Amino acid sequence: MPADRAARPTILIVGAGVAGTLVTLHLARLAARRSTGIDIVVLEPSDLLGRGVAFGTPEDRHLLNVPASGMSALPEEPGHFVAWRAADYDGQPTHPYDFTSRREFSRYVRLLLTESLHAAGDFVTLRHVQQQAVTVRRSGAGAVVTTAAGRKFAADAVVVATGLPAAGWDWAPESLRASPFFVPSPWAPGALDVIRRDRSGPASVLMVGTGLTMVDVALSLSGQDAGRDDRVLHALSRSGRLPRTHARGPKLPTIPDVSDWDTSIEELRRQVRRHFTEVVRAGGDWRPALDGLRVQVSHLWSRMSDEDRLTFLREDSGYWNVLRHRMPLSSADKLNALRAAGRLHLHSGATVAEAEPLPRGGLHVTLTDGSTRDVGWVVNCTGPRTDIRELGNPLLNDLLAPVHGVASATVATGGMGLRTVNGRLIDSAGSPEAPLWTLGALRRGELWETTAVPEIRTQALALATTLLDTLAPLPRRLADGRLVSGHHPVARPRDLLGLPLSTTAEAAASFNAGLERVMRLEAGPEDLLREAIEHDPDFALAHAALAMLGHEAGAHADVAASLAAAQRAVALKGDDRERSFVNVIERRVHDVRRSGAQALIAHIAAYPRDVLAVSAAVPTIAFSGVTDLQQETWALVEGLAPAYGDHWWYISLLAFTRQEQSRFEEAALLAESALACEPASGHAVHAQTHVMYETGQHDEGRVWLDHWVGETGRSAGYRAHFAWHAALHELALVDLEAVRRRYETHLAPPAVTGVRALIDSASLLWRWRLAGDRPPPAGPVLEAIGEGLLKTPQTPFIALYAAIALTANDDVKGLDELRRHALGSAESSMHTLVVAACEALTAVVEKRWAQAWPILEDLYPQLDHYAGSAAQREVFQDTLIHALVQDGEQTRAQELRAARPERHRC
Repeated sequence: MPADRAARPTILIVGAGVAGTLVTLHLARLAARRSTGIDIVVLEPSDLLGRGVAFGTPEDRHLLNVPASGMSALPEEPGHFVAWRAADYDGQPTHPYDFTSRREFSRYVRLLLTESLHAAGDFVTLRHVQQQAVTVRRSGAGAVVTTAAGRKFAADAVVVATGLPAAGWDWAPESLRASPFFVPSPWAPGALDVIRRDRSGPASVLMVGTGLTMVDVALSLSGQDAGRDDRVLHALSRSGRLPRTHARGPKLPTIPDVSDWDTSIEELRRQVRRHFTEVVRAGGDWRPALDGLRVQVSHLWSRMSDEDRLTFLREDSGYWNVLRHRMPLSSADKLNALRAAGRLHLHSGATVAEAEPLPRGGLHVTLTDGSTRDVGWVVNCTGPRTDIRELGNPLLNDLLAPVHGVASATVATGGMGLRTVNGRLIDSAGSPEAPLWTLGALRRGELWETTAVPEIRTQALALATTLLDTLAPLPRRLADGRLVSGHHPVARPRDLLGLPLSTTAEAAASFNAGLERVMRLEAGPEDLLREAIEHDPDFALAHAALAMLGHEAGAHADVAASLAAAQRAVALKGDDRERSFVNVIERRVHDVRRSGAQALIAHIAAYPRDVLAVSAAVPTIAFSGVTDLQQETWALVEGLAPAYGDHWWYISLLAFTRQEQSRFEEAALLAESALACEPASGHAVHAQTHVMYETGQHDEGRVWLDHWVGETGRSAGYRAHFAWHAALHELALVDLEAVRRRYETHLAPPAVTGVRALIDSASLLWRWRLAGDRPPPAGPVLEAIGEGLLKTPQTPFIALYAAIALTANDDVKGLDELRRHALGSAESSMHTLVVAACEALTAVVEKRWAQAWPILEDLYPQLDHYAGSAAQREVFQDTLIHALVQDGEQTRAQELRAARPERHRC
């Protein structure tokens, strides 16, 4: 049952547009998950939550300018809105790239909030008060908010979620502002209805501004219910530019590595131009360049000086907005039809200088270029004001004014928003201690890109988590967070997921840097682990992690020595988790039959946020793992969701799981979401790469992958495997010269040795040969692999690809030695599947096609759990099809080709 109501924290949220509603939603979900009682008060004058200015339109013709795939309210479920639409449409066709109405999205958010509150039960109460907040005062550790009606609400924390500022009309001359035929805010209730009903004055309407607001107004005033068939629309702005359009289908963002970019304004412009040029040259479209840059904008913005930020706002932001805030193609088609019919005209270079009333209604408007025009109405479509100090919003004015009881808030970058530390307001004394938070539009000054749903939903979840951690922290056992030194408890450092570490702060810093590389699939984590051990030779977890990487991932490490050091160290100091982890690694190293998998599963059940343990259990580019059964691995990943939520690393693993389940749309959304948080996530890139291959996006796939490896993935481990993926795209496109160049650059020894030479290089040479070309000889690759992997492999996975490697070298003797090794194995799949593979591939080398293909046809369906991903297993089906063709079984070969996924264009 919830805590006593007197002890429950109260959180007051000012504003219930999408930002405020998403905070409320995530508070309800988190409180229920934690069994924490909270009371929420929402101050919102509107009768419905989840609308605000942006989503309050009642017109279905007003579309989102982000496809449905980007509009999930839940960061941990990027496909949630898409799935909700599919269920809501009751079987009618929907698509992730649909541009749905803003009204539909508002309904989605409200329904999801209702469901979350219902699921939370008595743990969460919500009170919606339809009043406007005007002042806030500190009261003890909390605050008191007063409304325009004089009511006071005490709260332990206040979230200011007032959304985008009101439209600005300072550009309008006084004669226009005073006219009843001027619409200062087209989103005010009934504002456009007045224009639709008007039939007295001139038929034309002047819209000042040519951005997305103008697009919506134009569509509203030209539809079937527009009121007049003879209405002509004129849109006016300094540039006369319309927003650009979205592509006809989804395109992956191409994310640049900005870590070494100079952020002075001139250098930044040069680097942005270079990024756009490279992306357009490679893929023919500028949109992936813009969308990839958007991922990095907050990093760049945080490194810019205030002077350069203001220069950007004056000189560059207009063009950025034209490219960034795009309209759906359907909206663009309607505007183009209006222009072709002479009902919409664009004008540039002038604005309104004067306005005089006409005798029968309407205005005689004079522009700054001296031209005049008689119009029925002038509609302000210039968008929100930029400086919150000029809005006249009573609550913001109160926050910014120094008053008794609370120091004033401070503005960021030209007044575009409030200064915060991760959303918590910084006062004029430089302190972030006031119980006041914000998100979304009021963080524009410090983030720039912070007004779209993909950014707001992440901020909302982070803010909800912070609020509960601050107001109702979960209890922690003393043993979890402290070591005892003498009689005094000493705070322990923690790893990246919050688990305590039995070591020094210096060693923990190096360990965490290595852990981050493991999580990103970057090269060199073992070097940082050794650095941690130098700081603290008795750091058991670092020794154990080094042993794990050597055993599981082939890292350069003395596995036996590292494991022995871990066992000695953990006896000196270590908590239950660290002792359990050392035991798991000991069993993994010494148990060749991998019954230690059960110990690993038990450890993860007890410590689900142990990233190292989960990495050993669920490798996405490796040759081990917790089980050979995909379903068991999938269940393990799915079960970790409560422990990780929307953490980018977990989302990356989930993306890979989804593509293995052939749920490619979900996998792509998850991978994009993870990369938006961490562009260097190798697991997410690997998942996205599989998606693009399995769905036949070969041109886009190799271009995107090459860019990632060359930019953000320059520190990536497993570069050979990513090169192999790119080569598969090239094989599918029958670009064999490109395959040759890639092999010689990235996959030929000595660049690749050992397991990667076996799994990637050797299998590529055989697939290349099956494509009808003459690849380089396989002998050097087999030397780089080594006899141990080829002749005495310990797992079915390695043994199957050893057979492929030997086949690429026409090595019948080697295949026979491998077959005899497999026959002597206690592993049942070794003396069934591997033996059959050796016999079939021996027949292939000897061109006994009639004997080869029946064995391969029987073998291939049994490889799902033993031969890696679908893209990897495909080599066995390619060999089967080749054998069928050589034996004259063309019809059967064609049936197999026809049954394959749509991943081959040629």
